[in-house]
Amino acid sequence: MTELEFITDHWYLEDLPGDPDDQNVRRQVNGAAWSRVAPTPTADPALIAHSEEIATELGISATVVASQQFTRTFSGNEVPADMMPFAMTYGGHQFGNWAGQLGDGRAIVLGEVTTPSGSHQVLQLKGAGPTPYSRGADGRAVLRSSIREFLCSEAMHHLGIPTTRALSLILTGDEVVRDMLYDGHPAPEPGAVVCRVAPGFVRFGHFELPASRGDVDLLRQLVEHTVHRYFPHLLVGKAGDGKAGMEPITDDVITAWFREVMERTADLMVGWMRVGFVHGVMNTDNLSILGLTIDYGPYGWLENFDPGWTPNTTDAGSKRYRYGNQPNIGQWNLSRLGGALASLVDDVAPLQSVVDDYPARFGNAWDAALSAKLGLTDVALNVDVRRELANELLEILPLVETDMTIFFRTLGDINVTEIDTTVTDDVLMQPLQGAYYTVSELSGEVLARTADWFRRYVTISATTNRSPDERRAEMHAANPKYVLRNYLAQLAIDKADAGSYDMIDELLDLLRRPYDDQPGRAEYARLRPDWARERVGCSMLSCSS
Repeated sequence: MTELEFITDHWYLEDLPGDPDDQNVRRQVNGAAWSRVAPTPTADPALIAHSEEIATELGISATVVASQQFTRTFSGNEVPADMMPFAMTYGGHQFGNWAGQLGDGRAIVLGEVTTPSGSHQVLQLKGAGPTPYSRGADGRAVLRSSIREFLCSEAMHHLGIPTTRALSLILTGDEVVRDMLYDGHPAPEPGAVVCRVAPGFVRFGHFELPASRGDVDLLRQLVEHTVHRYFPHLLVGKAGDGKAGMEPITDDVITAWFREVMERTADLMVGWMRVGFVHGVMNTDNLSILGLTIDYGPYGWLENFDPGWTPNTTDAGSKRYRYGNQPNIGQWNLSRLGGALASLVDDVAPLQSVVDDYPARFGNAWDAALSAKLGLTDVALNVDVRRELANELLEILPLVETDMTIFFRTLGDINVTEIDTTVTDDVLMQPLQGAYYTVSELSGEVLARTADWFRRYVTISATTNRSPDERRAEMHAANPKYVLRNYLAQLAIDKADAGSYDMIDELLDLLRRPYDDQPGRAEYARLRPDWARERVGCSMLSCSS
């Protein structure tokens, strides 16, 4: 292919009612799921990074990626003839409070397409200009936040965690004014646009908004669209090809669909917790109905294992969205979604049952993830012993500043059959010292408790039916060596601000194989440097980050 060509399918536009007012003016939009809006052209767009995998999936050749047509299209300067850009309407609970209408304030769906493999994908430009839902904002995005979104979208995918993807990162040539920490110091920054790619961008908040307005017709249409298009297996052969072919959704189907959403959400929380990811702003408008990680804003990676850590400065007081509370927020958000669906069913008890079943779903999946991280999946092992060992470790790790990623990865490198458990505590713990930020703090009662845990772990691990190589392979498949550490993303941003984009490509390549030992890249798997401990962009971020 020498030109950018797509097969468009317009699922969302065909199935759901649109806003009859085509003026791009900030306003309340009632009775509609979307508003027609075109991206705002940028001054001097330049492609600085792209994902080869996503380009290939979309049928875009390397020649086309290198063309001006590609840059113009995915900066929002040129809209392909068959595409009809729009912004989506939704609401949400933000930090536990109902916020009313929100919608795509700086994201515009460029189009919906069918890929060469037959999959449906939505192409969305983040930072493409204002929409009716922008409120008082300009609809733009800055380079630093766009780099973070681009890299983390791809990093999460390769970690095996469901996520939206990122096709391209384009510098706009415009300046965007932002107050990075909301402390009264606005400053101009380079603007950028990221093309996000996903099967769909429907959020919990899509259903909350019409429910809050008593618009049962639109609410039901949204459910019908979502089930028919994304969960057709629940219809037992009743799925239609479009709006005209849609069968009415029964109470049983709504409950079954809600249960699957619950399961996907619980599993997503497990994925985040497994690798130490903190989303930072788990509002209901930021949770995907498809169980995808969506909206990479003030996220961060748990370097020091602190369950109370959140990277979001807006959440610094309550720490609602801290690492250790993410599973609970997942259930809270599901309860809001269930409440929105209540008007569609005769009996809400089945919906409540789904919410009540969430802890068991998360708990079982989390137990399995921890067992894999510890190399204790041998079915011969007592489940209670396994669970007790894992839970005790989670209590011990926060006692001393411990790098989560390095600790688990190092644990997998240890040949437990060669460990002498009779030596002194300090000698016993030497193989794990590289995971501690201040080894001297591993002393006294903390040392004694940690060493006692390690002795029991070694003894139990040595009794499993795993060879040392099998155990290492199993643990390395569950424990990445490379994650998008906060300071690595910031270093890429610093270099980009200086006009060099090489580190973006370097990190993108690194993060394609997060579980592999990659020779020559040891510096990307080291402890967080001291300079990054309190630096803005590394330890603290805002929703504009």
